Amino acid sequence: MTQEAGGRNRKRKRRNNHPKTETSSIKQTSTSTAAANSTVKQPPSTCTVSKTTPKPLSFLEKMKAKLAGGHFRMINEKLYTCSGDEALNYFKDDPSLFNMYHTGYQEQMSRWPEQPVNIIIKWLKDHNSSLVVADFGCGDARLAKGVKNKVFSIDLVSKDPSVIACDMANTPLDSSTIDVAVFCLSLMGTNFPNYIQEAQRVLKPSGWLLIAEVKSRFDPNTGGADPDRFCQAVCELGFTSVSKDFSNKMFILLYFKKKPKNNSRKGIDWPELKPCLYKRR
Repeated sequence: MTQEAGGRNRKRKRRNNHPKTETSSIKQTSTSTAAANSTVKQPPSTCTVSKTTPKPLSFLEKMKAKLAGGHFRMINEKLYTCSGDEALNYFKDDPSLFNMYHTGYQEQMSRWPEQPVNIIIKWLKDHNSSLVVADFGCGDARLAKGVKNKVFSIDLVSKDPSVIACDMANTPLDSSTIDVAVFCLSLMGTNFPNYIQEAQRVLKPSGWLLIAEVKSRFDPNTGGADPDRFCQAVCELGFTSVSKDFSNKMFILLYFKKKPKNNSRKGIDWPELKPCLYKRR
């Protein structure tokens, strides 16, 4: 082969190599473009979405919460260790304490997985809506707001025109006019038997008495009252025990019916109910 022919062959090889390089470059560019398009079309990854974290409480907010909790525990202890008449005067002297107490009470109730007032509301809805109800220690009158029944809401202080403010041992209700008397976590005073006696007075013959109370108050192993002894005392007042529900972790439910004839006994030996006091932090 001559030198001239060898040169032509080398040139031909160079020309053949050049298109291959260009094609490879085009393919690489196309691949990059497709990858870019693919990236744009993909939905944003959920892991990149930032979660909103609750704003930490400031020192002042923490102190306010601590003071509010301390006031609630103080008022709560007062209500469990005084008579109803004393509690009435206590709130008359400073009505703002009532709001302070119920704010703390609602905060405590929010921690319970289930609230007894909801069970009582369901019980009433399962019965005739014509039944007249007296809610002793109604608080924010949630029971009255949850049913169609006529409800007399009774408590020590009235922040609502529908709530009757009075000592629960001496209500303005007429005798034998109520179908259902309710005590939902409200047997707090040292003279709680007087509250139940008042319920017995206003109830019609064969009327219902529903009591929901904190479970620890009826645990003899921790200083609480014997539930059987308590039920016996209620029956001696003129009631028949219908059922007892101890299934809930936080509270018990007791259902009674007033006897058709008023044959209540005097000098009933009532057990002392353990105060429900919250630990200081």
